[in-house]
Amino acid sequence: MQLNKPLLICVVGPTAIGKTALAIKLANAFSAEIISADSRQFYKEMKIGTAVPSEEELLAATHHFIQTKSIQENYSVGDFEREAIAFLSQYFLNNKIAIMVGGSGLYVDAVVNGLDRFPEVPKNVREKLNRELTENGLENLQVELKQVDPKYFQKVDIQNPQRVIRALEIYRATGLPYSSFLTKESTQRDFNTIYIGIAAEREQIYNRINLRVDNMIAEGLVEEARKLYEFRDKNALNTVGYKELFQFFKGEITLEEAVSEIKKNTRRFAKRQLTWFKKNKDLHWFDYQTNPTKVVDFIKEKNAS
Repeated sequence: MQLNKPLLICVVGPTAIGKTALAIKLANAFSAEIISADSRQFYKEMKIGTAVPSEEELLAATHHFIQTKSIQENYSVGDFEREAIAFLSQYFLNNKIAIMVGGSGLYVDAVVNGLDRFPEVPKNVREKLNRELTENGLENLQVELKQVDPKYFQKVDIQNPQRVIRALEIYRATGLPYSSFLTKESTQRDFNTIYIGIAAEREQIYNRINLRVDNMIAEGLVEEARKLYEFRDKNALNTVGYKELFQFFKGEITLEEAVSEIKKNTRRFAKRQLTWFKKNKDLHWFDYQTNPTKVVDFIKEKNAS
C-alpha cells in the first residue's frame, strides 16, 4: 500500500448481510461518502426489489450511483467503471477516503482493477441472442457456449443468461472465444484499496434473505413489479424478485410459488456472490455481528502500514 494515496474502502458480501449499515458506519467514522456498486440499485424504477437504502439511511451518509438511471437506458459495467473513476478523480481532490459498497463483484472489481477490453458488438447480434433466449430458452445457448468456448464455460455462471449471452455475442461478432479476451493485467489506479467482507453462517444468511423477501412483499414489491411488467424484456428487469413475479402475472405460477422462487433464487445468488468474493485473496472478512468500531480500527491500522 503506497503512502499518501487516497483510500477506497470496498464493503462487499452476500445479499441481505448488512453491507449498507456497515458502509454508513464507516462513512461517518471517516467523514467519507458512499458509492453504490450494486448493479440494480442504479435504476430509479426498481426500488423495493433491489433493497435501495431507506430514506433514513440515505440521509445518514452521502450516497452516489443510487437510482440515477432508467431501465430504458443501456448501462453496462464498463459505463459504471468510467463514471465511477471519473467521480473518484474529482472526489479525491478534496477527500482522502471513499466507501464503495455492493454485492456485484464484477462492478467492484471493474473500479479497482479495470475491465478486460472487448470489441464493440453490433446491436443486432445481441438482439438475436435475446430473441433466441426468449423463444428457445437458456439451455440451447449454454450448449453453444460449451462448444465454442469450453474454457469460459467451465468458469462462468451458466445459469446467468446475461453472462452466457455476453460471451456468445463476442464470439458471434468476432469468431473468437470470449476467453481469448480475458488476458489483461490489472489497471493501475491512483488510490489504495482495502476490501472488507461481511460473512455469516449459511443458515443465518438464508434466514436473513427469507426475512428480507417477506419484508419486500409487505412493502409492495408485487405492485412495483406489476407497474414494470410491460418493460419485462428490458435487461435490467431480468432480475431476481421481478422475473418470478412476471411469471405470476402471466399465470404460470401462483403468488405463493413466486415468493418461494424469489427466496430460492436469492439464496442461489448469495451463494454465487460468496464464490466470487472468496477468490479475492486481498479481502478481509468480518462476522456480520462484529462491532463496526473493530472494523474502523482495522482499516486505520491497515492504511497506516
